[in-house]
Amino acid sequence: MLQIQQNVSLKNFNTFGVDVKARYFVEINHADDLVELFMDPQWHQIERLVIGGGSNMLFIEDFDGLVLHMNIRGIEHRINHNEVFVEAGGGEVWNDLVNYCVQRGFAGMENLSLIPGSVGASPIQNIGAYGVELKDVFSSCKAFEIATGKFRTFSKADCEFGYRESVFKNTLKGQYIIVSVKFDLSLTANLNLKYGAIEQELQNRGISEPTIKDVSQVVAHIRVAKLPDPSTIGNAGSFFKNPVITTAEFEPIKQNYPDIVNYPAGDGLVKLAAGWLIEQCGWRGKVVGNTGTWKNQALVLVNHGGATGQEVYNFSSLIIDSVYTKFGVTLQREVNIIG
Repeated sequence: MLQIQQNVSLKNFNTFGVDVKARYFVEINHADDLVELFMDPQWHQIERLVIGGGSNMLFIEDFDGLVLHMNIRGIEHRINHNEVFVEAGGGEVWNDLVNYCVQRGFAGMENLSLIPGSVGASPIQNIGAYGVELKDVFSSCKAFEIATGKFRTFSKADCEFGYRESVFKNTLKGQYIIVSVKFDLSLTANLNLKYGAIEQELQNRGISEPTIKDVSQVVAHIRVAKLPDPSTIGNAGSFFKNPVITTAEFEPIKQNYPDIVNYPAGDGLVKLAAGWLIEQCGWRGKVVGNTGTWKNQALVLVNHGGATGQEVYNFSSLIIDSVYTKFGVTLQREVNIIG
């Protein structure tokens, strides 16, 4: 029997550590729990929020609805010649899954090491880091349709992946709950070392022929050096998306700022490093009230203790305005704003 709790603090369920309350709260440990829950018509009418690790959200007020905490666990794999299919429950910690694969020599996820959050959230956001996105290793996902009480399998094409985007954030937003994800990996590594400081750090370690374990360890090292631990200081990782602009828009900016960090994004597009833009505006390590940017990475907004979600949101607006004034580029929040 499902236990529906009332007036539950969400402070320990969001990595920003913002202290807001959920009017109703339920723990989902099995896919069938969703069937049982939505047999009751009252949960169809009320506002709902599905959370996993709570790592990509900012609450700016109490949530006057039902919070479903996804805790469906389990990892399985199947090897077919050189191909490896790995399936994980939506409530699994993302980095636990990455470690599971790396330790067994299943290649493809190593660049995605130490990304915070849960497996079930990964396709929604099309998470990515260091030149690799979720869509590059995604096979399919199983999701529960709230309106019908049925389960549906989504292929990669069905998910309509884009940069930090998917069908679950757009046309199907709020209609499905992801219960498990299947990944398509390989026993043969095709390493992507071009982004960030991966190559440099491998050289520093004297590694000329890296394994996926080497790459995973280096990525984790770089992330730890840049990003604060949410268990000690509230944050949601990268707060803003890296903006993508046209080459025509990029050229005049590059003329004024020759050192601007950029990457080709295909089809006449250029991706800029949001952290670099923010840092050039003087925000890195800045503290305003109870919030601020992280001292080692301007892309990360932090809760120094006691910050409200509204305070963090207002601070992010100051950064957006500042970057636009200096570069003519509009930053978009990667973090989901709730409230």
